[in-house]
Amino acid sequence: MLQRGAGRLIDLVLAGPLAAGAFDDLAGRRLGVEVTDLGLRWVVAIGTRRIEVLAPGAESESSVRGSATDLLLLASRLEDADTLFFQRRLQLTGDTELGLAVRNLLDQLPWEKIPLGLRVALNRGARLARAARAAYRREAGETTAE
Repeated sequence: MLQRGAGRLIDLVLAGPLAAGAFDDLAGRRLGVEVTDLGLRWVVAIGTRRIEVLAPGAESESSVRGSATDLLLLASRLEDADTLFFQRRLQLTGDTELGLAVRNLLDQLPWEKIPLGLRVALNRGARLARAARAAYRREAGETTAE
């Protein structure tokens, strides 16, 4: 179910760049995304003009890992990738060149081309997750700044 939902989301967001051949140079490569605090992991295979979400257990060449909050902040563009990586809130493992190439392609996506409903959901979800984490940390007495 999650695999199918992730595939549909990728199709929705990346339809234009895929049709334009933006990812063609990466055909045959595999990238993983891991949501560490939720125990979720996806591996996507980049093909010519398409991306496929692979079955659980598939191997990846490169993987980006982080909490749901930090991945939402990245996807919503409320925080930039450099900040999240330099603060070690996101980690890139394996073939870093592949990970950086995909990151650069995604950074080039015009935000206004992403469907409005998805942009709103990402923004609200990221703000809610960030506020919840901050409230939890205050309650726990943590003084770590984001």
